Amino acid sequence: MDKVPFYKTKTLEQMTSEEWESLCDGCGLCCLQKLEDEATGDIYVTSVACRLLDAKTCQCSDYQNRKSIVPDCLYLDIEMVRSVRWLPETCAYKLVDEGKDLPSWHHLVSHDKKSVHKAHISARDKILVHEDDLISDEDYLGYIIGPING
Repeated sequence: MDKVPFYKTKTLEQMTSEEWESLCDGCGLCCLQKLEDEATGDIYVTSVACRLLDAKTCQCSDYQNRKSIVPDCLYLDIEMVRSVRWLPETCAYKLVDEGKDLPSWHHLVSHDKKSVHKAHISARDKILVHEDDLISDEDYLGYIIGPING
């Protein structure tokens, strides 16, 4: 008999820190800069990545120390999963919280950490620059990819 995966039997609150971390699909989309239109509230994702995001692996290059290097780096927690509007519809934390199945390309289903890239879900090939390469806030406007979840 096959063992039922933890993400099908536990809520986000019940997960161990190891389970929580393993739920991340490694897409890197959280680490792309977003812009909010103050007039409409619409949120747009850009091809500007956090300085620590490795464009090939879509992993943080210094995950353990990220908060000290990038002070505005956000720790994704349960409250954030439930409140922010910029998480992609494919985010495993969001899917599990909503009682939905993980997609076939998620590494916990496919058993292949590269499947998120093979499915073209990740930030790979979307990153054009890192935030340190931009001079002003207006520079971000030229790197808008599209609306969040749009």
